[in-house]
Amino acid sequence: MEEFRMPTLGEKFPELEVKTTHGVKKIPDDYKGKWFVLFSHPADFTPVCTTEFIAFQKRKKEFDELNCELIGLSIDQVFSHIKWVEWIKEKTGVEIEFPIIADDMGQVAKRLGMIHPNKGTNTVRAVFIVDDKGVVRLILYYPQEVGRNIDEIIRVVKALQTTDKYQVATPANWPNNDVVNDHVIIPPATSEKEAKERLEKANKGEIECFDWWFCHKKI
Repeated sequence: MEEFRMPTLGEKFPELEVKTTHGVKKIPDDYKGKWFVLFSHPADFTPVCTTEFIAFQKRKKEFDELNCELIGLSIDQVFSHIKWVEWIKEKTGVEIEFPIIADDMGQVAKRLGMIHPNKGTNTVRAVFIVDDKGVVRLILYYPQEVGRNIDEIIRVVKALQTTDKYQVATPANWPNNDVVNDHVIIPPATSEKEAKERLEKANKGEIECFDWWFCHKKI
């Protein structure tokens, strides 16, 4: 029997051909040049999952602005996904516009380590954030009992894109940090010369520093 190891941070997302409510898709190939958030849910027609899908859809425009696509997944058949999406639109007025993978054989979920160990064949509430080069950048796991915070998922996509663009780091709760507010963290100096240069830049007002190893700036 072939065994799979779930992808880890910094690795390429595995190549998958999947059935979805938008037809057959190849992941990550069909999303070249785009970021995507692939998230699994335990089952269709369940209350928490329904609230999550509505929440994702209501924030879809913000994901679009980040060049980031949404992809759902559960171990249900396509017709179940389609009927559930219809139900959501009928009952709440929200139309789900992103594809949902129908992993009715559970192969994708197994490959990605999404099967809940104590809940039969149900998938955990996993989140994979993959960048525009097909590299896994963040993985989150939630138990079935806890719905996801969509604001946090948007925040980390923004943070990852910011750190890539400016070669910086982001502090806790960025962009609303208690210490440096909306500033980003400049990576620590790696030599005595660079440490002195950091402090000189701080003296000139080019950056702000608590010390040479803790400097920050607004972008």
